[in-house]
Amino acid sequence: MLQNLNEQIVQVKGDLAQKRKLCKQLDDYQAELSEVQATVDRLQDQLKEEQKDVKKLEGISLTNFFSTISGTKYEKLVKENEEVLAVQLQLEEAEHTRNEIQESVNELLKELGRYKEIEKTYEQLLAQKEQLIKETDSFYAEELYKLSEQEGDAKAYIKEINEAIYAGTNAQSALQQAGESLNSASNWGTLDMLGGGLLTSAVKHSKMDDASGHIHLAQSSMRKFQKELLDINEMVEVDMNMSGLLKFADFFFDGLIVDWMVQGKINESRDQVQDQLYKVDDIMMKLNSELTNLENKLVEIEQKRRTLIERTL
Repeated sequence: MLQNLNEQIVQVKGDLAQKRKLCKQLDDYQAELSEVQATVDRLQDQLKEEQKDVKKLEGISLTNFFSTISGTKYEKLVKENEEVLAVQLQLEEAEHTRNEIQESVNELLKELGRYKEIEKTYEQLLAQKEQLIKETDSFYAEELYKLSEQEGDAKAYIKEINEAIYAGTNAQSALQQAGESLNSASNWGTLDMLGGGLLTSAVKHSKMDDASGHIHLAQSSMRKFQKELLDINEMVEVDMNMSGLLKFADFFFDGLIVDWMVQGKINESRDQVQDQLYKVDDIMMKLNSELTNLENKLVEIEQKRRTLIERTL
């Protein structure tokens, strides 16, 4: 009876740990969602202002008449349209990110619904155990419970570490793809600036489109990795200053039209991707080391539990 009750308590404790983890992730996602929504609002306002500037240049006025004669109107119009397009690209990226985060928030809220009564269940099980211990007063039963509890804690933590390693592996892969894509865009961009012609320019912009997609995927993967590390950071010392991991694409989308500026930003984004990859690699080494330690600890606990059971026969 007591052994069965102990097993239930260990299971519920694992559920409680999972709920705490989900709550931390939810709080972090919601804070990030507020920041991204503020960015979306700002870019929407900025886009409206840029579009107004284009309409002013397209309208007929005395100023426009003299600007047209002097040839400056079309130069200004081209510049304003470039600025509109740059803001549109940033806005699309921000909206995409916001929608992804909102989807993650919805999934977490749904999953948390499964643990609504878990605290109440845990207290009920503890009360039952306390009563049973008073009735049996079994030293070996209590020692067996302590080992079972340690085993449950170790298994729960191993599960969290494995989930973080899985997310980190995805982040590494996404960053590597983004880096390769940006490197390709950079090479074609250099050739284009050296006079590669229309075909070279078209290929460069195609590579830049590919890079933008890979960068977004890398951002999304890094965001999931960062959320998995929230709870683990209490037990494994990792660098949690990951705001840069989620925002490095800003360098790529800002000023996309101006070739010389784009080339610099492509290279800057590529360097930042490499920096983040180094950081993820370092975290992954620590996670794998901690996983090995936990697996060894679990073997020791299981051996102690087996010895205790054999001794009581």
